[in-house]
Amino acid sequence: MESSAQKAVLVPAPDRRQSEMALLIARGTARLLHSLGFACVAELPLPSGRRADLVALNERGEIWIVEIKSSVDDLRADQKWPDYRIHCDRLFFAFTQNLPCDIFPDETGLIIADAYGAHLQRPAPEHRLPGATRKSMTVRFGMAAALRMNRLVDPQGHREF
Repeated sequence: MESSAQKAVLVPAPDRRQSEMALLIARGTARLLHSLGFACVAELPLPSGRRADLVALNERGEIWIVEIKSSVDDLRADQKWPDYRIHCDRLFFAFTQNLPCDIFPDETGLIIADAYGAHLQRPAPEHRLPGATRKSMTVRFGMAAALRMNRLVDPQGHREF
């Protein structure tokens, strides 16, 4: 006989920080990154105090950050994206096919996404992280992922104060 715990479906609570379109872009982008061998954590706080839309880590320890843009105005209003570069090996923008590629900075990679998948339009230039930064980001990634899993399994045991 199966226990009720085996039948439980763990679904995270909605984040509510992003628009519906940004969430769909994130989902499709995460699917692409998974197909490339990466695991993703959304809305990861960075040591600089910023919060990255998606941080991806693969088994070789490579760290990619993806900044999601749902409109031209969203890109124009964003002056913080250059700060993400010091926390990753490659920096990307992900957006829908409704936005033109030429509005994005040349020094970033481009991912065109929808809710079901994504396409790597332009690879990002590599700028390898220093060892200490890589370790710090990897620990931050692992801790965030583990804490989020623990909150799903035991929501009452992990209340925010």
